[in-house]
Amino acid sequence: MSDIPEVLFVCVHNAGRSQMAAALLDHHAAGRVQVRSAGSAPADTINPAVIAVMDELGLDLSKEFPKPLTAEAVQAADVVITMGCGDACPYFPGKRYLDWQLDDPAGKPIDQVRPIRDEIDRRVLDLLAELIATH
Repeated sequence: MSDIPEVLFVCVHNAGRSQMAAALLDHHAAGRVQVRSAGSAPADTINPAVIAVMDELGLDLSKEFPKPLTAEAVQAADVVITMGCGDACPYFPGKRYLDWQLDDPAGKPIDQVRPIRDEIDRRVLDLLAELIATH
């Protein structure tokens, strides 16, 4: 058991859901959790509506970029949270996997991305409470 739990968020493009989840967990955890995100088929840039709704919370994703999913990132994580990437995520025994069914914000206007962000925030806070209780 590591000193600080590590969480990896994975979605297909690493341009929306996983970026929001990583930023929210990093913000709420305040150093108590190591957070990464990746995509099984990373996009070129982060979804502008995602950047906008995160900016509303004072979280700046404008300098972030989609990152490719690597086996090393999965292996390093204590918890791997997938968001619609299905079988593209490598599986390692002994890891804890969670699949969060969330709408993809791609192509949606800001007013439809906000509820996705808020749902991710709720799940992230629950996860954080659990991680801190067990570490």
